[in-house]
Amino acid sequence: MEKYSGKTIFQGIAIGKIKFYQNEEKTVKRCRIEDTTEEVNRYETAKETAIAQLNELYQKACKEVGEVNAAVFEVHAMMLEDADYNDSVKNIIEQQNVNAEYAVAITGDNFSKMFAEMDDEYFKARSADILDISDRVVAVLSGNTKEKYNFDEPVILVSDDLAPSETVQMDKSKLLAFVTRYGSSNSHTAILARTMMIPALIGIEIKEEWDGKNAIVDGINGILYIEPEADILQEMQEKQQKMLQERKLLAELKGKEDVTKSGKKIKLFANIGSVSDVTDVLKNDAAGIGLFRSEFLYLQQDHLPTEEEQFQVYKTVAENMAGRKVIIRTLDIGADKQVDYLHLAKEDNPAMGYRAIRICLTQTDIFKTQLRALFRASKFGNIAIMFPMIISVDEVKKIKAIVNEVKQELDNAGFSYGNVELGIMIETPAAVMMSDELSKEVDFFSIGTNDLTQYTLAIDRQNAKLDEFYDSHHPAVLRMIQMVIQNAHKNNCWVGICGELGADLTLTRQFIEMGIDELSVSPSFVLPIRKIIRELD
Repeated sequence: MEKYSGKTIFQGIAIGKIKFYQNEEKTVKRCRIEDTTEEVNRYETAKETAIAQLNELYQKACKEVGEVNAAVFEVHAMMLEDADYNDSVKNIIEQQNVNAEYAVAITGDNFSKMFAEMDDEYFKARSADILDISDRVVAVLSGNTKEKYNFDEPVILVSDDLAPSETVQMDKSKLLAFVTRYGSSNSHTAILARTMMIPALIGIEIKEEWDGKNAIVDGINGILYIEPEADILQEMQEKQQKMLQERKLLAELKGKEDVTKSGKKIKLFANIGSVSDVTDVLKNDAAGIGLFRSEFLYLQQDHLPTEEEQFQVYKTVAENMAGRKVIIRTLDIGADKQVDYLHLAKEDNPAMGYRAIRICLTQTDIFKTQLRALFRASKFGNIAIMFPMIISVDEVKKIKAIVNEVKQELDNAGFSYGNVELGIMIETPAAVMMSDELSKEVDFFSIGTNDLTQYTLAIDRQNAKLDEFYDSHHPAVLRMIQMVIQNAHKNNCWVGICGELGADLTLTRQFIEMGIDELSVSPSFVLPIRKIIRELD
């Protein structure tokens, strides 16, 4: 028996055979061709086929993992339409009299290297996407349509790392667990593992010789067992059965109140990124939506979403929630979330740069379009609006002035709207220190613990090398949360937590003792947290 330790991404126990997954080395032959026009046409046909494949995969993935996780296919389809990329392929074919496969492979390598050498982390990440789309076109050109993402039996998937397009295409019913050498707790694979509720470990020195061997992924203690001994296998099987039984018991909590034994009621909400995620919210019996990440409407398109496009999305979510509160965060673009059509300048430190509310307050036409859509949709449900990355009272006053302008415009146009609560995200140390004054200006706070932790600790949460230094339980962070709650309650402002820390079951008791009013988590965490709440005195 071999035993390896890694970092847990999602808790649970998986028992099964290992499937070692590795991208094949792709060798593309260079062939001389005479008719370059015909070869360019051949490339164009293959490109259109690849785009059609991506659109089909997007539709399929939306149903399986939601629009947010499926968006990678839309991005890849758009990249295949890029003029510079297409010009490069055609130029190589015409100037070098070579086959389309070779021209695509060379273009992919050149563009990938160019992106990889950029300083900006967002553009560095596009390096893998360029290779991904190039591989797809080469596969179409060479007639290689073999499906490589499905498996004959349920497996523990082991790989160096997994591209977003790979994880989304895999047959989810055949995945018992993920184990990777690279990646971080914020990687696409990690997000997918949490969405699918399957165990996942990262940071393990994997070996190809494990392929086909029996293994156990202990996502509770972060351990991978290869060819486990009988006593370990029995112990893990018993733990697995216990966890399955606990899940069944959790299902019995549906319809129950989120209230402690002493009568303290907690609003237990869920976080979403798209309309399709509402199904999971309702399935897990959340009392409302505490964070609708509206930026995904912008990330999934090649243009600024119109007022009508946004209105239809917000209206649908509000109607589907049937009176339950829906808190929608305004545009939070910037940092690691970029859209080409906004033409934002490159920044040395984008996490602390031109992002979120700073874009909205300086490009008010974009902001007012979203606000009009939000207020119009509020007529169809219980919508609240919150604003990200706030650092001052002055910002809030500017926001409220713009909100009043929007309401006046809607009044003049004959649109009706509901009574909308306004709140802000507390995710900067500045907002924490000003929370006493800020709470006089808004109806509620929502603490974004992800950014609050990284700004407080001065640690980039996207950097896997800093994982050992990133302490979400740091006393400074917890003291800030306590300070925010105390200051808000003095001014009748209720407080929620919508960051990842809200789903940390080890902190649920502490948050409630601090006086938190609301917790908003991934839908799969709603019932486990309800269980803890109902067991507290």
